[in-house]
Amino acid sequence: MDHEATVRGVAVTDEEEQVPAVILDVRDEVLPVFVTADQAQSIQIALSPDTFDRPLTHDLFIEMLTEFGGAVDRVRVDELNEGTFYGKLDVERYGEGQRSEISFDVRPSDAIAIAVRVDVPIFVADEIVEAAGQSPDSITFEE
Repeated sequence: MDHEATVRGVAVTDEEEQVPAVILDVRDEVLPVFVTADQAQSIQIALSPDTFDRPLTHDLFIEMLTEFGGAVDRVRVDELNEGTFYGKLDVERYGEGQRSEISFDVRPSDAIAIAVRVDVPIFVADEIVEAAGQSPDSITFEE
């Protein structure tokens, strides 16, 4: 079973090593998805009201996908293997009056950066929440 998740924000989960993570609220738990500093920044920018004059990489991807008749339907975080999350980006494309669905393998950090930009749902597999979900009290954000 998949559960819809929302992005709570970006946090540093290891103060000593400064490891960034995007924090997903799913079920009654939080799921930290560890990301690179540049991915954390991209997600943080997408969550803020600030805009840039020029498109960032994820913005460019969305613009190109749209120009070619596609749209993002949803994002899935559907596998956890040896501490690494795996995901899918589900898109739809219209051509010659027909709708087709395509699923791409994607790093969850890229998928989440895209999802927050186009406001599509993020789904997390039940097994992942069971394996890596944490109490909401385990993550704190600096205000």
